[in-house]
Formats: sequence, C-alpha cells, structure tokens
Amino acid sequence: MPPQTFIFFGRSGSGKGTQARFLIDYLKEKDPARIALYLETGQQIREFSKEEGYTSTLIQSILGKGELLPSFLPIWMWTDFLVKRFTGEEHLIFDGLSRRLHEASVLDSAIRFYGQTRSHVILINVSRDWAFQHLKSRGREDDTDDDINRRLNWYESDVEKALSFFKEKPEYKFIDINGEQTIEKVHQDIVTSLHFQ
Repeated sequence: MPPQTFIFFGRSGSGKGTQARFLIDYLKEKDPARIALYLETGQQIREFSKEEGYTSTLIQSILGKGELLPSFLPIWMWTDFLVKRFTGEEHLIFDGLSRRLHEASVLDSAIRFYGQTRSHVILINVSRDWAFQHLKSRGREDDTDDDINRRLNWYESDVEKALSFFKEKPEYKFIDINGEQTIEKVHQDIVTSLHFQ
C-alpha cells in the first residue's frame, strides 16, 4: 500500500478521533511495514499549554476563556510536526488540522508540497442534535450546554467552510460516513469506502 493521507472532519462528539485511531490500527495490520503518523492539534496544543513559557501561558488563558487560538499556533504545531517527522514514506492521519478556511488552504499547500497524491477527506457525519446529546452523555465538567453549543456553532460557521474547500477539490477523495451508528459499523463503512477490502 503506498503512503496515503487521511483528513478527518466532523462535529464535536462525532467520534472522529476514535475512528482515526481505528484506522491507524487497521493500517498497522494491513501495512505493517509503513508507519502511520497521527496528528490531532487539539491534544498537541493542550500538552504544549502545560509547559513553562510566555506562549504557553497565553494559550492557557485563551483556552480557559473558551476562545479560539490565533491561526498561526495550530498551523505552527502541525507544520513543525511534518517538517521534523515526515519522510514521505508514512501514512498521514490528521484530525482537527484545518478548522478555518484559510487554514485549509495552508494544509492543502503542505500536501501538495509533499507530493501526496492519495489524499482522502473523511467526514463523520452526525446531526447537531445527535452530537449535543452524545457530548452531554459524557458527563465531562467542561461539557456545559453553553460550551457545547459554542463548539457546534463554530463548526457550522467556520469548520464547514474548510470542509467545503477540500470537498470541491477533485484531488481529494471525499467520503461522507454516517456517524450515527455503532463505532464498529462506522469503521467498517470507512474501510469499505476507502476500497481497502
């Protein structure tokens, strides 16, 4: 299997992170000689915010208010990751890398720069109501009604524009998956849609 790129999209609570990890396990089984590099910028930013330093302190303050980080920070996170770790031989699995339209164009430029011609955009498609109920059922302290609605509003106002950017480009294979199924069924639908079976 040649190196491929997978970009996951979906509302908060859609399970895209879970499905990305399922795909990593699948690739390890089917293509054990090739490494799958996984990058989820939200987790990377949270880890960086715990470090000492002026930038980390500012990030902590912004995250604490539930506000959006300036675009240069997530872009720096994933570009630094690619420059230091990608050799051209690995599969790339991205989750949350282009959440605004201008970030999508930057990611597209990176994929073109690295000559990644086998790129897939995977939308884990769930309704807003389904996502809201799923997030509420987790019982996490930061999953208040206001916080959940803010994240879902942001998806509709910003992330969907970034998704459309990729959807309209014929270089990317766009896969729309019904996320309102069991985790196992969603994974099976992804694998089938990628024609891995």
